[in-house]
Amino acid sequence: MSLVNYATREITCKIVYYGPGRSGKTTNLHYIYGQVPDDRKGRMVSLATQTDRTLFFDFLPLDLGSISGFTTKFQLYTVPGQVYYQATRKLVLQGADGVVFVADSQARQIDENIESFQDLHANLAEQGIDARSVPLVLQYNKQDLPRELILSTGELSDALNFRGVPEFPADALHGPGVFETLRSIAEGVLKRLSAGTSAGVTAGSRG
Repeated sequence: MSLVNYATREITCKIVYYGPGRSGKTTNLHYIYGQVPDDRKGRMVSLATQTDRTLFFDFLPLDLGSISGFTTKFQLYTVPGQVYYQATRKLVLQGADGVVFVADSQARQIDENIESFQDLHANLAEQGIDARSVPLVLQYNKQDLPRELILSTGELSDALNFRGVPEFPADALHGPGVFETLRSIAEGVLKRLSAGTSAGVTAGSRG
């Protein structure tokens, strides 16, 4: 749910990076945070668990324009991938305006990718959200690994991209595909928001 601040004339949108454990969600956020100038980003907050972390920070992209005279700001979140953090994933996903699903391109991780993708849709449905209405981008991370260890983007697309949403091969550790993914989901969120079909725009603070 996008948040409108009439005092600062800002619209804040929430983007959640979702996917199985160790697929590269945290790596994406660290790379983005390291590249965004200090005057365009807030502090990165890390909520650590024993084996995984939930990260979030907000930033102000200057090149995506405005909506009805309001500047757009984005809050980026990761969710813990491990199965036993289901409750945390549900909580972080609440109010998401868009989702980036970070898949692990390693062939041995395909079942985990499919399970996590199904989990995403189940959690959205539990919140009463039609998954098809939420802007979604798929990222096939770890494409820098040796060819014999990974699936091609075509194979991953056949397994995951039944909606025909934007998809990007990536190497989140070094940067290729990271900002392409971010720009695509940001544009999808803003397009939906400007069309007036967002799940809701409210004044006040996000719960």
